Amino acid sequence: QVQLGESGGGVVQAGGSLRLSCAASGRAFSRYTVGWFRQAPGKEREFVATAGWTGYGTSYADSVKDRFTISRDNAKSTVYLQMNSLRPEDTAIYYCALASIQFPTTTQALYNYWGQGTQVTVSS
Repeated sequence: QVQLGESGGGVVQAGGSLRLSCAASGRAFSRYTVGWFRQAPGKEREFVATAGWTGYGTSYADSVKDRFTISRDNAKSTVYLQMNSLRPEDTAIYYCALASIQFPTTTQALYNYWGQGTQVTVSS
């Protein structure tokens, strides 16, 4: 069983930056695809970014491309989301997730494990 814990959320002004972290318990972190999703008030949860096994690439939602960067440190069993040039519309609860596949995927149903989420609020 894998447990995930997000941190790094908070309140930031528009144009600012935050770095989210997600630490995983359990073994074989390197053999999971990792993903970040978010859910804004009154909206469905949506894909943000994903990274496959090392060397298998990354993928981003159009709304965050060129502003957000996903990265992973397999030695620390941790995935990061660097968020720059934040906008009020980025306000949401951000969730990390792991999928037992090699390749990056935007499909939420393929993710086996989910964190509890961390709140990000961007003020205008």
